[in-house]
Amino acid sequence: MPEIRILTETDLHKVIDLDMDAIDCVENAFHALATKDVRMPPILRLDIDEYNGEVDVKTAYVPGIDSFAIKISPGFFDNPKLGLPSVNGLMNLFSSKTGMLEAVLLDNGYLTDIRTAAAGGVAAKHLARSDAKHAAIYGAGVQARLQLKALTLVRDITSATIWARDLAKAEACAKKASLELGIPVSATSDGKDAAQHADIIVTTTPSRDPVLRADWVTPGTHVTAMGSDAEHKNEIDPALIGTADLYVCDSQAQTSILGELHHALTAGIADKNATFPELGQIIAKSMTGRTSADQITICDLTGTGVQDTAIATLARSRCNAVGAGVEINS
Repeated sequence: MPEIRILTETDLHKVIDLDMDAIDCVENAFHALATKDVRMPPILRLDIDEYNGEVDVKTAYVPGIDSFAIKISPGFFDNPKLGLPSVNGLMNLFSSKTGMLEAVLLDNGYLTDIRTAAAGGVAAKHLARSDAKHAAIYGAGVQARLQLKALTLVRDITSATIWARDLAKAEACAKKASLELGIPVSATSDGKDAAQHADIIVTTTPSRDPVLRADWVTPGTHVTAMGSDAEHKNEIDPALIGTADLYVCDSQAQTSILGELHHALTAGIADKNATFPELGQIIAKSMTGRTSADQITICDLTGTGVQDTAIATLARSRCNAVGAGVEINS
């Protein structure tokens, strides 16, 4: 039987980070989704309401990639009260040719964090104004800082604002982000003010009620919504999808069920028979992206299995190159 490589979060931290390689990796995954016969089934989802928990299982086979990932991603949002992280999980890599298990990546959600932030960077790269300077991030968790870092990799971001309902959390996040990125990052609990001064807005919350109102967003702004990955989550005012000049999704099959589009469809704001451009199609230039500086653009990211296969194979190849991890016989 073939050997299986076991990789811990510590192993993965040593070889992969949020950088342009990660952004290019995820960008190529979106391009493949639009141009190749990618097999990506619907997300398998389990809700455990009693403990404010959810579990998502995602996967995708990409022609030309020798392995595919199956990711199990729990999110239990009361865990911080217990001194535990909200998100953990793992990715399993299987051979695309034989189906044999090749690697177990015990990343505790680290690779998901990296690929999610990278997707935000890809969205901004293709949809935000080229002269965008100021970013507003809604949310004050790990993903908030990573999304801001991703923006600095694709745009010349010179300042940012972190919004959170809890100002103390926003201030702590802003301080960490400013030290890491070397730019001034302020904190606020005034969502309207944060939006009206931003060139790029990224929402990173698990909110069930909109934290971003349609009339706060000014012409020329790009909005990436990445927190709404379940039917009950809703970060942006559905009216914004109706008033925006361009709405783009990672997968319409997913956003119509799980994302911000889902709420616009329910409210009758979006046409249930409409076909919207997907991010991969914008990358592949089979659909048109931003066409003027004053357009309001939105990218609705729910997280796709193709991203998981891409980041897991990149991480495994880097670990193999340096001999990281432990090999066991199955």
